[in-house]
Amino acid sequence: MTFVGRQKSESCSPTKEASLLIPFWWFHQNGTGSSVALMNASIPNPETAFPEATGASPVMTQFFDAKARQPDALIFFRMGDFYEMFFEDAVKAAAAIGIAQTHRGVHAGAPIPMAGVPVHAAEAYLAKLIRAGFKVAVCEQMEDPAEARKRGSKSVVRREIVRVVTPGTLTEDGLLEARGANRLAAVAIRAGQAAIASVELSTGEVECLALGKDALASALAALAPSEILVPDRLFAEPGLSAALKTAGGLIQPMAQALAEPSASEARLKRLYGVETLDGFGALSGAEVSALGLIAAHLETTQGGRMPALSAPRRAGEADVMAIDPATRASLEIERAQSGGREGSLLSAIDRTVTAPGARLLAARLARPLMSPEAIDARLDAIDWLLARRALRQKLRAALRGAGDMARSLSRLALGRGGPRDLAVLRDGLAIGEAVASLISEAREALAPPAEEIEAAAYALVPSPELAAFGAALAAGLDPELPLQARDGGFVAPGVRPELDEARGLQGDSRQVVAALEARLQHETGVPLKVRHNAVLGYFLEIGAAKAEPLLRAPLNAHFIHRHTLANQVRFTTVELADLDTKIARAADRALAMELEIFEAWRGEAQALAGLIQAAAQALATLDVAAGLAEWAEESGACRPRVDRSCAFEAEAARHPVVEAAVKRAGDPFTPNDCRLDAAGEAGARLSIVTGPNMAGKSTFLRQNALLAILAQAGCFVPARSLRLGVVDRLFSRVGAGDDLARGRSTFMAEMVETAAILTQATPRSFVILDEIGRGTATYDGLAIAWACAEALHDTNRCRALFATHYHELATLEERLAHVSNLSLRAKEWNGDLVFLHEAAPGPADRSYGVQVAKLAGVPPAVVARARQVLDRLESEAATQYDLSQLPLFAAAAAPPTPAYRGPAPVEVALAELDLDGMSPREAMDALYRLKAMTG
Repeated sequence: MTFVGRQKSESCSPTKEASLLIPFWWFHQNGTGSSVALMNASIPNPETAFPEATGASPVMTQFFDAKARQPDALIFFRMGDFYEMFFEDAVKAAAAIGIAQTHRGVHAGAPIPMAGVPVHAAEAYLAKLIRAGFKVAVCEQMEDPAEARKRGSKSVVRREIVRVVTPGTLTEDGLLEARGANRLAAVAIRAGQAAIASVELSTGEVECLALGKDALASALAALAPSEILVPDRLFAEPGLSAALKTAGGLIQPMAQALAEPSASEARLKRLYGVETLDGFGALSGAEVSALGLIAAHLETTQGGRMPALSAPRRAGEADVMAIDPATRASLEIERAQSGGREGSLLSAIDRTVTAPGARLLAARLARPLMSPEAIDARLDAIDWLLARRALRQKLRAALRGAGDMARSLSRLALGRGGPRDLAVLRDGLAIGEAVASLISEAREALAPPAEEIEAAAYALVPSPELAAFGAALAAGLDPELPLQARDGGFVAPGVRPELDEARGLQGDSRQVVAALEARLQHETGVPLKVRHNAVLGYFLEIGAAKAEPLLRAPLNAHFIHRHTLANQVRFTTVELADLDTKIARAADRALAMELEIFEAWRGEAQALAGLIQAAAQALATLDVAAGLAEWAEESGACRPRVDRSCAFEAEAARHPVVEAAVKRAGDPFTPNDCRLDAAGEAGARLSIVTGPNMAGKSTFLRQNALLAILAQAGCFVPARSLRLGVVDRLFSRVGAGDDLARGRSTFMAEMVETAAILTQATPRSFVILDEIGRGTATYDGLAIAWACAEALHDTNRCRALFATHYHELATLEERLAHVSNLSLRAKEWNGDLVFLHEAAPGPADRSYGVQVAKLAGVPPAVVARARQVLDRLESEAATQYDLSQLPLFAAAAAPPTPAYRGPAPVEVALAELDLDGMSPREAMDALYRLKAMTG
């Protein structure tokens, strides 16, 4: 790396030998033996400790001070045009992102490792470091070097940590996925009650959710946070490790003291500038602790600047459908199994035209609703726009010009925004007014807009203050805007007369300088030129051969000699020096006034943050409704009927992702019906699905699960009709996969997921199971599959689709009251297998595995031998066993268990203790009470 633009007055000094950086993340081994990836964990280790600061130069002393404040972060230390990293920070960063690592100076006789990145390209390198798992503290120069020199020739520039960058606190467009959320979450548990708080710092959205500890995994998976704050004591909580691992975000351990209710409440009041939290509702102790952790993290990382945050939006565990991480991955709701967006449900239905709309749609799919009334409100909005195609097209055309107001507002509030962020607010507010007018013009007496559309249009009609702010930006921002305010030139002419005057002098300087040059040439008869550079300012330059007249009287009294070079001689005059000063002052005055205007606009944006955020949310809501109406029209989707029954009645349903893929290939998709009813009235409770490999069993299972997600997310569904009784929990056990990192084989992973279903599914749940028991011996697998089917029918009593190649399970239709058989049809034609992809009543007669092997290209000799072996096995198996004599699940003898008389009094008392909130004295008193209760 070439180091240019460095400030030579600041040099490194001798240090000890460099040592390794304290790890940014490490693996915490909990009591169950599983590993959770932790970030920011400061582990004392003599081999990795930074050198002592003793003997360091003033500049390196500043670096050591910054490192002491953020020991677990890489320090981006600003030096002129570069952010420098030293010691093992430099070694780690250079290896992680592929930059040159050199040495600069020595400390205690050892060279100081150094690596740097240019300030103008820092964002790209920062993104790489964050993706590589690092946390970065930005230590900025807080004054101009010239100001530092006024305090003495050896004074150093004042520096401060202005920001700590972590995965959950990103706000820059270059570091974020435009159509994806970037959430910071916090987990807290108090008195047995759990809570999750989350903030999308780039938009200011805040949520909190009170829930049971067993629901943490599904709730975290739905949020998909980039970073999770966890009090260190909670790593001893059973099951929390698995929940954190499946959530996918990096884990930030926090001191338990930061989660204490009183301290958390004080931080929340400070964050929101309120005297009481009563306005946020009756927050539980766990919710206050989780929100307090987020407030503490923001105080630490944002350098004293706080974002424009919305009030916490509260939700309960019963408000959304629970989808565990395994099910979420299996159904590919937001991400395909490859990890990309393409091939997911979200990708198939997303027709939004704005990034905020895309994020809102993803959030709805991630957390489908449980309230039929709330679902209907979303469906009404789609229905209204679906019936008004011309309006919908105008609305979508207008929305395409709307930027990301929420993210621009957040950057402005945090002091990271620029003139282009103000332009996003200007354009967004103007488009909002235009969209509100479109909706108003379309209002009909007999068919007024849906409630969601009406509310969005109302939020887009600006208040007088917001309208004045929008008008000020429209009149005051120049058409050509720089990225940063410090670059100037973003305020339009006419906003402030004195700014125009300063700019006039600055802009006219070329003409003034040219006129002065011509006059001096005429007066002296010497072909001199007026030149300028950053060091000397303006000066006169003439070839050395013709400079003699200016060095002799009388001209030497007027022309002051400055430098003699090899071929040129440089002069100045009093008049030129005065002009130089005026032009420089005019530029400085103009920039100072522009920055003052920018700060005034930024302050207004912060003051109007609530109204701007409401307008941004309204635009996103309209984008989602219009996009879903567009998709419904394209795909022929219908409006589902969602009620509080336990029915599932789908007619001519289709898999949205597979249908889109086969249509691109020019092939048709075969729709299928499905009828289930947990009550056993309108259909079977459990359907056994059989059929050949490749016939479409997995597609059939998944498409019905996706219909439930779409319907409860408030979307139309790809079917002729759908009636859905609200699903509280959705489970999918489809496909094979191991978890070797946790010591689980494919079959073990399958059994763990099956166990979760059998222990958690309720009569309102919807379950799809594929090939249970296939990972072990035939009889073992058949026995497990048989018992699971009976348990789903008799114990869980939920709606379930059970795909299997154990054709023996088809006899359950005759043995259990609410079981039906379905099969995916196929036909043999001239020795080949033709898949019909039709789900029809009744069991399949065989699995056609050998035929599928032939289609896959297995060598003919192997296929022929397989046919011989299959024929013999089938003939021998016919007399081996008779499952018709098996007792029913309910009649099977179960191991005797002791009668349960409820928890003992001492257990009840122990469960009610709030261990984290007790003083030592209270803890001792509680121990004596518990001892007395045991006799």
